[in-house]
Amino acid sequence: MKKTALTLTLIGIAAFSTPGMASGFQDRAEVVSSTPIYESINEPRRDCWNEQVGYENTRQRDYGGAVIGGLFGGLLGHQIGKGSGRDWGTAVGAATGAIVGDNIDNDGHRTVASAPRYEQRCRQIDNWRRQLTGYNVTYRYQGQSYSAILPYDPGRTVRVNVSVSLAEH
Repeated sequence: MKKTALTLTLIGIAAFSTPGMASGFQDRAEVVSSTPIYESINEPRRDCWNEQVGYENTRQRDYGGAVIGGLFGGLLGHQIGKGSGRDWGTAVGAATGAIVGDNIDNDGHRTVASAPRYEQRCRQIDNWRRQLTGYNVTYRYQGQSYSAILPYDPGRTVRVNVSVSLAEH
């Protein structure tokens, strides 16, 4: 019976002292430094504006054709009628001649708009910004220095997991 109890005790000690088996706890370590880590991110934007690319000048209106057309139209209208009809013929001929002469001289009343021409120009502008992605933390535990990247600034101390196992000879 003593042998069986001794054997079970040795098996229990061996099981709990196997190098693969470890027990652990948590402790606090002093933070030596905590440096922010930034990532540069480009969010380009489009910048557009209207640029003058030409200017169309207004053509000056010429009245010489209307005057000459009115004179010739009046002369022709005066030749057509008799008596008081000559006065009407002169008036109608002068008006018609002025309109026809003006159209011929000024390209049929087509005028060019007096406005500048614009075209839209665009360019892409880089828009860089820095985004905080984490902290490079150096901490000291039991005289040893360790480093880790954390998503937050830990402050003056950081919690660490400590694992203890039996060392082999």
